[in-house]
Amino acid sequence: MSSGLIIALGCILPGLATGLGALPIFFTRSVSQRTLDTLLGGAAGVMLAATCFSLIMPSIEYGGGDVKAVMVTSAGILGGAILLDMIDKLAPHEHLLDKRIEGRDAKSLKKIWLFVIAITIHNFPEGLATGVGFGTDNLANGMAMALGIGLQNMPEGMAVALALVREKYTPAYAFLIALATGLVEPVGAFMGFGLVQVFQPLVGFILALAGGAMLFVISDEIIPETHANGYERQATYGIVVGFIIMMILDILLG
Repeated sequence: MSSGLIIALGCILPGLATGLGALPIFFTRSVSQRTLDTLLGGAAGVMLAATCFSLIMPSIEYGGGDVKAVMVTSAGILGGAILLDMIDKLAPHEHLLDKRIEGRDAKSLKKIWLFVIAITIHNFPEGLATGVGFGTDNLANGMAMALGIGLQNMPEGMAVALALVREKYTPAYAFLIALATGLVEPVGAFMGFGLVQVFQPLVGFILALAGGAMLFVISDEIIPETHANGYERQATYGIVVGFIIMMILDILLG
């Protein structure tokens, strides 16, 4: 298989994993909140490890590993977090599990669109990170990132579908929405890949920018939502196990 095809598939398939994770909605709706919080905790752990090993550490390495490289990486992380914070404040959306509504003009939109916008905000930086990973000419790094994002997208797809069914949408509609919310990731992935190709001197900063965006999503979205239902301990162990799994995968693929 050519490297170009691997990159294309690596940018597209992780987003489709959201639909794969939503498939159980056709067979059961009785997934407990405890199980869901644990799985989403695992997804957060996978994202955290992918951010550390596939974005932040490579960012420092691309800069030469010195103090200047650390400063550039730090600026990129902070920039990515600020960018996501601005989008989160401006875009009207409803959080996945705790039902918080944020952003401007939120009251003018239907509940379903608030929900979809929230998942889009969540998924775009994941796609961006995948594309940036492939854009560094380190195929193993990109593959590890794509695999990690794909793994964490599956419980997210299940959570999206279950939440929609609980809002009285049909399983088929819930599945299609879950699948559609993952399709923003290939858009972000190809954009991230293009950014790295065009702005080669800024590779380290762009890697860190994607890492900062991912860290913001993990801390602002996923962890609070998995700790909102009384299953904090299970979700925390999910994070630890997810981090370990992704760390092992990154070492094996790297």
